[in-house]
Amino acid sequence: MTDTVRKDVQDKLARGLYNCPKELTLSMFNGKWKINILYHLGQEGRYYFGELQRLLPKASHKEIAEKLKELVNDALVTRTVETGAPVKVAYALTPLGESLMPIINAMYDWGVNRLAQLQDQPVTFGLGQTKK
Repeated sequence: MTDTVRKDVQDKLARGLYNCPKELTLSMFNGKWKINILYHLGQEGRYYFGELQRLLPKASHKEIAEKLKELVNDALVTRTVETGAPVKVAYALTPLGESLMPIINAMYDWGVNRLAQLQDQPVTFGLGQTKK
């Protein structure tokens, strides 16, 4: 569990000291690759581990495995082991995970719109630097 926000939220929940709904929501998909995993599972349905790896080529095997484990522990994703040769492991959203999809889709839509705006106009950064 390397995600500081997630760890902090879990600690506060365990001690009964938690009262920030925004931070709790963010902690569910905070961390590199989680939102991408949730997005793909929510848009396209169930995936095998190897398929997720191909969808996220810049993510290492370890990173994907770690994030999937956290998502399963947080009851957002199910992990199903299919016996056979070879053994396959499939992942899918739980109803709780599906309940995050309107938030994730809204973030995606906002990003699409913002990227379109950035393509059409100069962008000002920090100290007045402009990029065209």
